[in-house]
Amino acid sequence: MTDTSHESVPSRHRKRFPGISSRAYEHPADRSALVALRKLSGFDTVFKALSGLLPERSLRLLFLSDSVRVSDAQFAHLNDMLRDACYILDLKKVPPMYVSQDPRPNAMCIGLDEPIIVVTTGLVELLDEEEMRAVVGHEVGHALSGHAVYRTILLFLTNLALKVAWIPLGNVAIMAIVTALREWFRKSELSADRAGLLVGQDLRASMRGLMKIAGGNHLHEMNVDAFLAQADEYEKGGDLRDSVLKILNVLPRTHPFTTVRASELKKWSETRDYQRVMDGHYPKRDEDKDTSVTDSFRESAAHYADTVRTSKDPLMKLVGDIAGGAGDLGGKLRDRFTGAGGAGAGNAGSGAGATDDSEGTWRRPDRGEGPDGSAS
Repeated sequence: MTDTSHESVPSRHRKRFPGISSRAYEHPADRSALVALRKLSGFDTVFKALSGLLPERSLRLLFLSDSVRVSDAQFAHLNDMLRDACYILDLKKVPPMYVSQDPRPNAMCIGLDEPIIVVTTGLVELLDEEEMRAVVGHEVGHALSGHAVYRTILLFLTNLALKVAWIPLGNVAIMAIVTALREWFRKSELSADRAGLLVGQDLRASMRGLMKIAGGNHLHEMNVDAFLAQADEYEKGGDLRDSVLKILNVLPRTHPFTTVRASELKKWSETRDYQRVMDGHYPKRDEDKDTSVTDSFRESAAHYADTVRTSKDPLMKLVGDIAGGAGDLGGKLRDRFTGAGGAGAGNAGSGAGATDDSEGTWRRPDRGEGPDGSAS
């Protein structure tokens, strides 16, 4: 990390959050996993010992040699945004940031000992200043939460899975770990989106950025309310077959779908928790050591229970009915899967094989490989 402190940060009218803990914005599922990991004795030491096996050093050299490092002399406006984001979230050391030539909109935060942030030219050219500010805040949120460590491990394991695919059962074991990491990583993206909102403090800009990731630089053809309506239609539409297809579609991905991210961010912006943070009432990082793992898991469990209770998804509704003691399970399953009540047969194979091999932290899905030859 570059120890630049926060000299010459640009003027701002946004609120700052001194000493803020990442617990203030972390998604409950993300937070419970991280709290448990942080409580493990020697966890940091063990993972740092892996640095000799992981591609971190080669990635750093690659970006240093073949990308443009952001500074006062290069991409100065991005450097201002980076320092600004670190100032607002009170990240003491400003991570190195690189711009990499790639037409695909992408950004990521990687590293074991110290995180680095990489954004592509495609993303820089796609977003306006306030939209980009939210993205930089998103990546700084990853750094503050310690996500870069797990992100780098996921990148390494994904590459390893490809190399050992020919070994009987070898790939199965690795992909089981990768699948679990991806489930956590999807939740971590929701956390980082919240961090981006805390930095930019402009919900409409965050929404616009997500819309552009989904539909390109055609804002005059898009509408935030209509975009959010897509998320609602996606959640509640179809029958149990569609619910299963949603699960199959999301399993290979490292990111939630873009409309879902927008909907989740808007919901959080309307909560009392968000308002309390904006009012200056938030957990401090010097209190992290006293955080209860049990309380974090309890909060995570409560979140999932509430998700099941309020979800419009057919499968989640059925789970809620069963948990609530609703009647004939066999009949419900038969009716839902056979489309009783007028549901069409649908195309059960449509989209089931869709994948997202990307491991980047802010990108449109299914857009090829990163600079090291792996999806990023």
